[in-house]
Amino acid sequence: MRFWPSKLLFKHPTWFLPVLGLLLIVPLALAFQYKPALPGYQYQFPQDHASHPNFKTEWWYYTGHLQTPQGKQYGYELTFFRIGNDPKAVQENNASPWNTNNLYAAHFALSDENGKTFHYNEKLNRTGLNVAGSRTDTYYVWNELWLAEMLGKQMALRADSPDGKQEIHLLLSSEKPPVIHGQSGVSQKASCMGCASHYYSLTRLKTEGLLLLEGKAYPVSGLSWMDHEFGSNQLAKNQQGWDWFSVQLNDNTELMLYLLRQDNGRIDPNSSGTVVYADGHSRHLSLKDFTVQNSGPQWTSPASKGTYPMGWKVSIPSEELTLNITPAFENQELFTAGSTGVSYWEGSSQVEGRKKGQTVQGQAYVEMTGYAAQSVKGKL
Repeated sequence: MRFWPSKLLFKHPTWFLPVLGLLLIVPLALAFQYKPALPGYQYQFPQDHASHPNFKTEWWYYTGHLQTPQGKQYGYELTFFRIGNDPKAVQENNASPWNTNNLYAAHFALSDENGKTFHYNEKLNRTGLNVAGSRTDTYYVWNELWLAEMLGKQMALRADSPDGKQEIHLLLSSEKPPVIHGQSGVSQKASCMGCASHYYSLTRLKTEGLLLLEGKAYPVSGLSWMDHEFGSNQLAKNQQGWDWFSVQLNDNTELMLYLLRQDNGRIDPNSSGTVVYADGHSRHLSLKDFTVQNSGPQWTSPASKGTYPMGWKVSIPSEELTLNITPAFENQELFTAGSTGVSYWEGSSQVEGRKKGQTVQGQAYVEMTGYAAQSVKGKL
């Protein structure tokens, strides 16, 4: 679902001062030369894992749940954002090493569920001299030493903290084909034409690798989820934030939901979701097909002063499914003054509920944006 480096840049400029300072050199009229996300797009895999520079914004988003042989539980997030600022350079296919027509941000977060501690790191770079970038011929995206790439039929991830205290080296193998969200090849985010993204997920990625903590390596295994979106103009002016859920259940099914919140407090009718069945086929959900209710206490961030809900009840009557989603712990907020300048909560969560009369359990990641009363001030 993660589409925030676009319309919110202009609706809430203080959230994106680092990005805004770099983009002001480009006339706003150029933004309209990027390709919009329109119905009829035909996905091709594995090619669509690679970069799409004809679209203004693009992101590759990994979240996952890891376990050591000793039973310790960790959640992780690794995300790469590409924001185009010169469509003319894309059209001219400028291959110069000094080309700076894209801005790249990246976030890496680790949730220690046993110790209830949260660590996150961020990067912000331009494309010049290959400090950061993404390839169009194959899946390879990087920001300094952080990377995600295709190795045969597997994906490899690497990220670390500047102090060397947290580091991941992971190999991911998809157990299901890509799941395309939305309808007619687009995930609609607002009612206007082109206010959408091309959005797909790998919803069940078997994960193995190493987690390095304080210089000591721990073998880990678990499940990950990958989102990839690309588009050019998504949110409308009256939309202030969203809640996004990715759920992996122990019956080999998955669920993605997002709720777009308008500035009048109402849920936008373009909110939607996807059910993914055990055999890999999926079903689109419109807003009328599901409900999400806040069911837990609230938590106020000492950093951003934003107040977030800390529990949800999800109901999908047509699937005879009710779920209770509970965060592993409260403080999983990223306060990204050094990159995008936006405060958002993205955290590992547990799931339990009932499905067709049977008990189900699972794990989830939840993302919440637009709750911070005062956004961070970025560095230009």
